[in-house]
Amino acid sequence: MTKKVSAVVVTYNRLDMLKEAIQALQNQVVPVSHIIIVDNASENDTKEYLESLGNQIEYVRLEENLGGAGGFNKGVRYFMEQTNDDFVWLMDDDTMAHPDTLQNLLTFADEKQEFGFLASDVRWTDGHRAKMNQPAPMNRLHVIPEDQVEPVQLQNATFVSLLLKRDIVGQIGLPITDFFIWGDDIEYTERAGRVAPGYFVPSAKVTHKMGANVGSSLLNDGPNRTPRYFYSYRNKGYYVRKRDWYRKNRARLRTLAEYWQIKLSKTDRKAEKLAVMKKGMKAGKTFNPVIEFAEEKK
Repeated sequence: MTKKVSAVVVTYNRLDMLKEAIQALQNQVVPVSHIIIVDNASENDTKEYLESLGNQIEYVRLEENLGGAGGFNKGVRYFMEQTNDDFVWLMDDDTMAHPDTLQNLLTFADEKQEFGFLASDVRWTDGHRAKMNQPAPMNRLHVIPEDQVEPVQLQNATFVSLLLKRDIVGQIGLPITDFFIWGDDIEYTERAGRVAPGYFVPSAKVTHKMGANVGSSLLNDGPNRTPRYFYSYRNKGYYVRKRDWYRKNRARLRTLAEYWQIKLSKTDRKAEKLAVMKKGMKAGKTFNPVIEFAEEKK
């Protein structure tokens, strides 16, 4: 029996990227059953274009920007409540699936059957691995090489081409809207990984069309992005508490090292960066958002 897949794309004011992402989904070797576009209150050009597609897509228009976390929450809820599809495939609007991406994810899913999530091999536009989406193996001292062929078990993954089964979503609930941005995918995949192992599928490649192939860094990021790191440290405070003793304390030591790296550096706006970091860490100690569950379509 052929498995059906809903693709969920969260978008915000990147119409050209979105058009390309939708086209890539429509060109899959294995057809996508539903293309669910969650629009985080974009400008009218995005709204008008998506409305013009008619029944080619499922258009979920939000009245306010709920961030990536809220967008994925609404998209996964729509998948559970409005479709009967077997899998949900999550991605941002700058994620460009290759024609065989879904085919390769489903091939592995058919072979493995028991898994919490499947993550693609995410590449930048030059073909090298996207630094924002480095796979996180169970042994964090091991770096998965770019020429990796065999699947690898992961600790967590990002919402840049992530596949989950319907029954896993039913067990773990939805992504947490209150995260707004940053870490919602890490928390969600770790939640799924506590039910069944998650895997990196190197044959299922996608291209992440970020402006530059760089990872996130409070130390080096510009002034416009600095305030966003509040969510990074606050949200990390929540999901790190869910980890085992070793991984919990390793993460806390890494955060402490980041703090001293900034404090001892000659970076611009040092006081501002440290203040954002401390504010996020303090909020993370008591941050305890509610996990929502969807009602399954009958």
